Amino acid sequence: MTGLGQQALISIIVNLVFIFLTWRALQALQIEKIIRKGRVVETRLLLILLTIAIASSVSNFFLNYFFWSQQLQYLF
Repeated sequence: MTGLGQQALISIIVNLVFIFLTWRALQALQIEKIIRKGRVVETRLLLILLTIAIASSVSNFFLNYFFWSQQLQYLF
């Protein structure tokens, strides 16, 4: 049971880190310049949804890779 708790904690931390990194990266793109003026709420919502989608995909990749590498010890 301890292993499951550790995996959950690692997953939460990794997801939050990638959400933060993705948010910062999307802020650097300055998407506001592409979207029509007066659409601040819609632009922010788009950025939030893009952040969640990208961060979720990237964190899932890294978490899968991490957990699979831990399971390699059972190969032999």
